[in-house]
Amino acid sequence: QVRLVMKAHSFIRENVPRVLSSVKDKSGAVHIPRISQYLYFLFAPTLIYRDNYPRNPTIRWGYVATKFAQVLGSLFYAYYIFVRLCIPQFRNSSQETFNLRGLVLCIFNSILPGVLILFLVFFAFLHCWLNAFAEMLRFADRMFYK
Repeated sequence: QVRLVMKAHSFIRENVPRVLSSVKDKSGAVHIPRISQYLYFLFAPTLIYRDNYPRNPTIRWGYVATKFAQVLGSLFYAYYIFVRLCIPQFRNSSQETFNLRGLVLCIFNSILPGVLILFLVFFAFLHCWLNAFAEMLRFADRMFYK
């Protein structure tokens, strides 16, 4: 939701001044972005709205497949870590009476697996997922700032 709010803010910030300046100048042509431009912006891995982005000429489908395979591998590995290292800690504590020492031990024993899962989720989404969509949209991110 935060990502969509940031994208909406960027879209409004880029387009409202153009529309207001054309209304203020009383020129007949008001440049309003097309729906296809907005939809492309919603799926492109950027928070900066432009009417046109630099595009690659082709899509490397092998690259897309490897990125989606890395997403699946990361999710399965995170599931494995969660099942093997986190769930047994709390399953044993649910059968015992509550004590602060046991709770603190469960939390400290879950910190390392939790950090590993966090890294895997960041890798899966921020690197693999967004790069796969950038490649499918032919988003030329290396040429974006030219």
